[in-house]
Amino acid sequence: MSDLNLVVVGAGPGGYVAAIRAAQLGLRTAVVEQERAGGVCGNWGCIPSKAILADAELYRTMRDGAQRGVVADGLRPDFTRVVARSREVAAQQARGVESLFRKHRIQLVQGRGTLVTGGVDVMRDGGAPEHLGAPHVLLATGSRERTLPGLEVDGTVVQTSREALEDPRLPASVVVIGGGAVGVEFAFAYASFGAKVTLVEMEGTLLPGMDVDLGRELQRAFRKQGVEVLVGHRFEQLARDARGARVTVRGEAEPRTLEAERVLVAVGRSPLSDDLGLEPLGIRTQRGFVVVDPMMRTSVPGTFAIGDLVGPLLLAHTASEQGVIAVETIAGRRDGAPGLDVSRVPMCVYCQPEVAAVGLTEAQAREHGEVKVGKFPFRALGKAMATGHSEGFVKLVAGARHGEVLGVHMIGHGVTDLIAEAGLARTLEATTHELRDTVHAHPTLAEALREAALAAEGEAVNI
Repeated sequence: MSDLNLVVVGAGPGGYVAAIRAAQLGLRTAVVEQERAGGVCGNWGCIPSKAILADAELYRTMRDGAQRGVVADGLRPDFTRVVARSREVAAQQARGVESLFRKHRIQLVQGRGTLVTGGVDVMRDGGAPEHLGAPHVLLATGSRERTLPGLEVDGTVVQTSREALEDPRLPASVVVIGGGAVGVEFAFAYASFGAKVTLVEMEGTLLPGMDVDLGRELQRAFRKQGVEVLVGHRFEQLARDARGARVTVRGEAEPRTLEAERVLVAVGRSPLSDDLGLEPLGIRTQRGFVVVDPMMRTSVPGTFAIGDLVGPLLLAHTASEQGVIAVETIAGRRDGAPGLDVSRVPMCVYCQPEVAAVGLTEAQAREHGEVKVGKFPFRALGKAMATGHSEGFVKLVAGARHGEVLGVHMIGHGVTDLIAEAGLARTLEATTHELRDTVHAHPTLAEALREAALAAEGEAVNI
């Protein structure tokens, strides 16, 4: 096939969005995908995990409902059904992406794609490769789960999120290694359904890389939920036994051994850059990540790369935005427009309480100059108290002189939706004064952002 303008390798949130935008711009496009459309996010990450988390939240809410006058006698979790429903949601998502491909006349080619001169070779079931010729190729192959020496995955006792998302067995006890987004989400889900959970993170707070106040607040919330949190602890070794595993970790004191039926490894992700044909064509990489310019161009003309394959933000919506930038560059539609500003990309974590942030942390902002900080707790907000979700806060970091919004950091129920307003504030270069002058409906959770802006100016009303 040689009448194509573009071949996209990978049908995840970066690849499929890029392909649709390319089709809208008149580019004849094919997408190569080894598994189902939707990529890791749709099939083994974002979507099925959020289905499980939603069910975990529902179960916890009903279990604890007596204090709010809702008594659910005989309540029990059916974890097999929880996992089955998550797989159904993932399959529905995949079918939706495939339907979008048909709508936009994008050819979906099943197989493993390898970059070659003049296009992509696709291998299917060990047969002869099919060549897809095109002047432009966009690599969007995503990433895989990382592990650690001594934490070899067997799929039964030691799992990554990939194995955990399809395992219908609810473990009685779990040690989660890694306190980032994946680790805290699984810790919340397992604990909500009744497992004994120990969460181990080698940094000093949960959610390393985010504002430290978020990690500290989440740690307090988890302890109330019965999750044992060990920050400042490093994994040392694992020994399997008939009951599961014995995990040795070390903090500042003596090593400690944790016994659990299952161990979940959640220590980050690695780019899927092997066997793509990068080296023979001279495409530059750095620690496995493909090196690109702001328009997502690699070191080889006509070849682009996006998403987890390039880093640094391994997020689905980052990949989608990068895909749009790449194909608009191919189509000559960028006209000198800037690339992606990562400081305007929101980050969300979907445990309860939820966590969301956009922009600079307080520490990062202080490195650039004087700042003012406003912090508003949800316990002082009428809507939060009325709904029974009063944990957490909104923290706003602004420039000291003009009040420009530099960063917003939230933890609490529903903040992964509230962060959109903060993201818009960053895009529009809004100030605390403009947030103050924006009338927010009452009672809503969104009032907390306005109150945080008021607090930064010393004008808080409700605290």
